[in-house]
Amino acid sequence: MTVFPPARHDALELEELFTPEEKAIKARVRAFAEQHAAPIINKYWEKAEFPHELRSKFGELGIGGAHIKSHGCQGLTTMGAAAAIVELGRVDGSLSTFFLVHSYLGVMTLGLLGSEAQKAELLPGLSNFSKVAAWALTEPSNGSDASALTTTARKVPGGWILDGRKRWIGNATFADVVIVWARSSETGQVNAFIVRKGNPGFRATKIEHKISLRCVQNADIHLTGAFVPDADRLPGVESFADAAGMLAMSRCMVAWQPVGLVTGVYDMVLRYTSQRRQFGAPLASFHLVQERLARMQATIQAMYLMCHRLSQLYDAGRMSHEQASLVKAWTTARAREVVALGRECLGGNGIVADFLVAKAFVDAEAYYTYEGTYDVNVLVAARGQTGYAAFKTAGRANKAPPPTH
Repeated sequence: MTVFPPARHDALELEELFTPEEKAIKARVRAFAEQHAAPIINKYWEKAEFPHELRSKFGELGIGGAHIKSHGCQGLTTMGAAAAIVELGRVDGSLSTFFLVHSYLGVMTLGLLGSEAQKAELLPGLSNFSKVAAWALTEPSNGSDASALTTTARKVPGGWILDGRKRWIGNATFADVVIVWARSSETGQVNAFIVRKGNPGFRATKIEHKISLRCVQNADIHLTGAFVPDADRLPGVESFADAAGMLAMSRCMVAWQPVGLVTGVYDMVLRYTSQRRQFGAPLASFHLVQERLARMQATIQAMYLMCHRLSQLYDAGRMSHEQASLVKAWTTARAREVVALGRECLGGNGIVADFLVAKAFVDAEAYYTYEGTYDVNVLVAARGQTGYAAFKTAGRANKAPPPTH
């Protein structure tokens, strides 16, 4: 199916939450996703390959530079970025993730924590997607407990030697630069380093057999004596707290991803059930189908509003880790419900990729799991409510500061 259905999901006219400039971004990205991505994405999804033919079109959208306002970057607002994330995810979850990893982990880390020389060299190409960034924090043995990373950075004359492993790193098989987080031999603190394509001590191997976000090229990374010059250490990173700060901002953006996924599912299901006839009548005329459609649409409106409020708090400098975790956990959980209802409405056609819904059904599982699993995020949120941290590690008390919300 090459013609994407019209957008019919906005029951409460929530697009009015966007400024004219943000609406323009939304329109550009929607046109790109519907006209260029939708006709080809299924074949790449089937092969678990990234659609590199779309990269030049990505560069024309004016979205690659995230919030950064220098060196060619566009300085998107939070809602402008949300508009791009939602419209990409409406057609394909992998494209939304590619954009988020590149812009809101790679570009933002360089733009906020890099040196002037690093920004001047790398940001112009990254902002127009002629270069691609990846961000390597997670390790095979450290996912939710990312602060326990074991990758090391040993100081040597003129630079650093990186050794260790990373896992689930999006874009890493073809990225031009990878931001690698490693523990410094000098301070014992976590630092960040730019590892460039072609570094002989860097090897990225694609993770095979994924059922979710199949177009995203997640990789296992092996760092074996990888030399990084002093000029490629990010000077603004002093500890894991800097990585946590980037993740909090990214989590706000990730909370929007399920919104895009469910809007696409709803639009597809509404068209399908209106056109598909059984027992002499359109499926959309059946009571049970109408109940599902109404429940899907209502949930989408609630997801939109929670993300909008979180974005407001972020822009005001008042967003906490607990708030970001609460919204990310809730939107990903609700997305699973919406895509499941959509799959039911399509019957047997709900398990083939042709109608988008099956693809969205499995992509929702990745959103539910990455940037903190649902369980970890709800426990972070509950820490803010109760003042107690449910995570207990050796030698660390589980008493948290008093709740602030």
